[in-house]
Amino acid sequence: MLTKLSLRLRVFLFFALMAVASVLLVLGALFVGASRATPEDIASGFVFAGVLSGFGLLALIAGVWFLFDENIARPIERLASGLRTKAHAGSGDVDTHSARFLGDLAPAAEAMSEQLMKSTMDQASIVAAETQRLSADKARLTALLSEIPVAMVLINPAHQIVLYDKQAAAVLSQVSPARLNASIFDYFQKTPFMAAYKKMISTGFEQSFTDLSAANGLEFDARLKPLAPGEGYLLIIDDAHTTIAPDEGRPVVFDFDLMEGQATGDLMQMSLRDLTYVVFDTETTGLLPHKDEIVQIGAVRVVKEKIVPGEEINQLVDPEMPIPPASTKVHKVTDRMVAGKPTIREAGKTLHEFSRGAVLVAHNAPFDMAFLRRHAEACDVEWTHPILDTVLLSAVLFGTTEVHTLDALCDRLGVVIPPELRHTALGDARATADVLCKMLAMLHSKGIETLGGAIAEAKKHKRLLEDLN
Repeated sequence: MLTKLSLRLRVFLFFALMAVASVLLVLGALFVGASRATPEDIASGFVFAGVLSGFGLLALIAGVWFLFDENIARPIERLASGLRTKAHAGSGDVDTHSARFLGDLAPAAEAMSEQLMKSTMDQASIVAAETQRLSADKARLTALLSEIPVAMVLINPAHQIVLYDKQAAAVLSQVSPARLNASIFDYFQKTPFMAAYKKMISTGFEQSFTDLSAANGLEFDARLKPLAPGEGYLLIIDDAHTTIAPDEGRPVVFDFDLMEGQATGDLMQMSLRDLTYVVFDTETTGLLPHKDEIVQIGAVRVVKEKIVPGEEINQLVDPEMPIPPASTKVHKVTDRMVAGKPTIREAGKTLHEFSRGAVLVAHNAPFDMAFLRRHAEACDVEWTHPILDTVLLSAVLFGTTEVHTLDALCDRLGVVIPPELRHTALGDARATADVLCKMLAMLHSKGIETLGGAIAEAKKHKRLLEDLN
């Protein structure tokens, strides 16, 4: 019956009921106090009445708060998160049932949400033909560059990688994993490289030079070719002794949005949209980081709010101990599968190198990081990366009263994990990366713009992780 009344009338009746209840409580307390008072001690009756009415009013306020929280505050929070999910993740439903006491607000929000989705579908149909043409152009570009028998890297004015072909990926990977948005000085020694670069800038002509790798002493003969002013330059690696068998399955990898890239400064002050993320997951022999071991590492890279195709880790790890059958039942990794695979000393170092300059992201990150940090000294690395946890980001966006498991987040945001990939390190890492990409836009709409801001908000909900671990 109440749902048929206007919201303003219900609010009026609510406060009227609270006023009447307060008056009745005070009158009732005075009546009880008066009945207990005696001619010799009238004051005690008034004191008792005051105490009784005070406790009664406290109980009334607690009840009012509960009703307000259950029927107004929580529904508004769910309505806001539902709208934000629909707007920025393209999924989710507006919870009209829980908001049934909010008058016309829930139906209006649902109508707006449906209109938004309709407009989105109309726009999608309009751009479908153009998208198909761009996809065809990309395929032609990939095929063309893949056939050129030299290793090419496109670099922006901030010396960050914008494009590399499969030959370049093979060459760069001899030093460090090939990565979009990585500094070229992760691969080459800076002094001779910059000498050639400055000469190229001053003359405007291509410059040949010889350089050593930044890590393992490999020598490269290379050329720097200028592009238009302000558009970066092209690195061509010619030396025959650097050539190894190309990975035929790896396409040209590029993101021309990175041409506007900026040199990495204070990560905490950088926009969430401009950061590079490495989203990772581990499978283990058990749930005790101080004694169990990692059996599988999966990781993907996210640049400009997009997962970079081909830039991933899918590594089985020899735990140097038997894998309990109960754990194998969850992640399907057996002793036979990990026999002869790299140990955590090698695999941990590979992940660290893959994550250079990036923000680490995981679902329930303290669990995975505890395993990695325990072996940090053996890997000869330090895990000093900034860390974001999608459990805490979920709490920031959807409130602490919601469920924050990876499955719940995927359902809420419309991310599908193929059943055969669930509880595999790479499958869960990809799902977490999809979730992150959708949540970044939602954080932006909530006014959380920088990494420092996101971490500060996430810390407010760190108790969730303490309960999980």
